[in-house]
Amino acid sequence: MTTLDDLPLRDDLRGRSPYGAPQLDVPVRLNTNENSYPVPEPVVEAIAKAVTAELRDLNRYPDRDAVALRTDLADYLGHGLTSAHVWAANGSNEIQQQLFQAFAGPGRTALGFTPAYSMHPLLALGTGTTWVDGRRGASFDLTAADAAAQVARHRPDLVLLCSPNNPTGTALDPAVLTAVLDVAPGMVVVDEAYAEFARPGTPSALTVLPGHPRLVVTRTMSKAFGFAGGRLGYLAADPAVVDAVQLVRLPYHLSALTQAAARAALAHRAALLGTVEAIKAQRDRIVATLRDRGIRVADSDANFVLFEVGGDQKAAWRGLLDRGVLIRDVGLPGWLRVTAGTPEETDAFLTAIEGLS
Repeated sequence: MTTLDDLPLRDDLRGRSPYGAPQLDVPVRLNTNENSYPVPEPVVEAIAKAVTAELRDLNRYPDRDAVALRTDLADYLGHGLTSAHVWAANGSNEIQQQLFQAFAGPGRTALGFTPAYSMHPLLALGTGTTWVDGRRGASFDLTAADAAAQVARHRPDLVLLCSPNNPTGTALDPAVLTAVLDVAPGMVVVDEAYAEFARPGTPSALTVLPGHPRLVVTRTMSKAFGFAGGRLGYLAADPAVVDAVQLVRLPYHLSALTQAAARAALAHRAALLGTVEAIKAQRDRIVATLRDRGIRVADSDANFVLFEVGGDQKAAWRGLLDRGVLIRDVGLPGWLRVTAGTPEETDAFLTAIEGLS
């Protein structure tokens, strides 16, 4: 039987593991930050109608530039954005991969502040980009002075910031973004995959876009919209950035079915986003309950919570799994991450975590 060792695989890929989280059949799955609420039936019907309308013309390629979808996304974002400021792809991961392809690559560097989204270093690896592991403080904090100093020292071609940050859940202090933009020699990307879950008063990097042509804000419909299976991510930036990523995008990368489904979802965004406040309530409930029990918890503006287990996180993860609750071991010694789901899922998690003590 042929193995990877028998293939002429790139040396820098040998011994690596693909990105992913366990997909296990357990009663409560809170490990991938999905929206736990199913798509409402009226939205299901609208998406089905939109997709069905495309089926007869599947012999033709889709709109390569997805202009109608980009127009709808710009309308959703507001801030005076138009389709020229927006680009869409199969999830925000593909958006970010295109940014690496266009602005990073061999002989160039990318910097992120870890712990952060673990896919970013893998995108660097896949595009031949040198990854620089910037660091956060002991409490996962990132100050403007420290962030700017690291960017000034390494002078990366691509800086990646997450707000809210995954896996900590913390939102980005606007002063950090301003400081980084002031010193960054290349592109600055703010990953706002969880922006819709932010607490009131938490600003989006979209407010900073005017006058910053090297700033990119990436978003996704996977989380707040409950559209993870639809695979739709997008960016907002100066139109020149949109022109740049089109140099590296694959031909017809967004199928006609994906575009139709996403447009139908956007047209019914009030119904889809109606679960956001309920999810935020469960997030805040998890934070408050764990802190009441004396457990250290990171502040969260996302739909998940990072908490300290006070020991071997792998054993704690296994203990919760044995109780029917699957959460995420993100590789931080002594810490685990749980997605905020339905009230019943929160009940199950809080009961299971109490059973570990």
